[in-house]
Amino acid sequence: MKSSILTVPRLTGALAFTALVVFSPQTARADESGISFWLPGLYGSLAATPVTPGWSIAAIYYHANVGASGAAAASREFQVGRFSPTVNIDLNVALRGQADLMLIAPTYTFATPVLGGQLSATLASVYGRNSASLSGTLTTAAGPIVTTRNGFLEDALVSYGDLYPTLKLKWNNGVHNYMVYGTGAVPVGDYNPGRLSNIGLGHGAIDFGGGYTYLNPTTGTEFSGVGGFTYNFTNPDTQYRSGIDFHFDWGASKFLSKQVFVGFVGYAYQQITDDFGQPAALGGFRSRVLGIGPQVGYIFPIGANHAFLGLKGYGEFDAANRASGWNTWLTFSISEAVPASTVTPTKHLMRK
Repeated sequence: MKSSILTVPRLTGALAFTALVVFSPQTARADESGISFWLPGLYGSLAATPVTPGWSIAAIYYHANVGASGAAAASREFQVGRFSPTVNIDLNVALRGQADLMLIAPTYTFATPVLGGQLSATLASVYGRNSASLSGTLTTAAGPIVTTRNGFLEDALVSYGDLYPTLKLKWNNGVHNYMVYGTGAVPVGDYNPGRLSNIGLGHGAIDFGGGYTYLNPTTGTEFSGVGGFTYNFTNPDTQYRSGIDFHFDWGASKFLSKQVFVGFVGYAYQQITDDFGQPAALGGFRSRVLGIGPQVGYIFPIGANHAFLGLKGYGEFDAANRASGWNTWLTFSISEAVPASTVTPTKHLMRK
């Protein structure tokens, strides 16, 4: 019999935290101001694999550097200027944005099965720095008088974000793993519609979806895919409502040993309905972006617990009505170890 290069309980107990919950830093991601609730790349390898019951925690450092021009940049100017949708915003403007954010995500996984699967609950938020700048032909307003000028606007913010609760239900059947999830945004983060940079989203949102992971412990091969839809509520400060989004994240990896894996990750993001409340110059303002890049992960023990350290990065392309560039994720997580068997070995009476 061919020996396995890794054990599924140990693997799933340590690694599923590369994809925990949604958080949405406003780095000019269309949706209002080109920013979406869903952060593409959130899910990746091993997304649907069950984990060890009990408490776990993950810390994710996210860095993004993006840029945009035309409608994607003008939409940010429309927000901060609080113009009427009838104002003709000039599209000759460029946007640059950078984010350095830390997500802390505690999770509790229940031992008692629910609908034959494993239920987990997460509540996360984000803290960090976000900066943005606009340059080019800027529109300005003084009462009813609207003018344009060549200029430069810049803003930066270090603060806290919204709360993001997530429920997941996972099932395992041999090498096949399945998942459904529901998540949303509780808009309590630092947000001001007059700023270029925000950490909070400014409105609520809900997102539902499902995923699949193929994991073969014998060969060490893995593939995961997670898709979902986002419904956005109206921003009460701007009366803007973003359209419905579809997103698909994927990851593929090969385990080189019980502790190390390498592979690739990617995502596709497409807005499928128009925004409401945008200026006529932006049209339906539906956004799109694709991303792909490498990943590497390392599993190791910390005391009696399991830890995971992972790094992945994405280069974005084919973007529309959305700032694009590159982003990296550094994930560190700790989970409880797989419990030892509580079954007492059977003792046989020896007779001479």
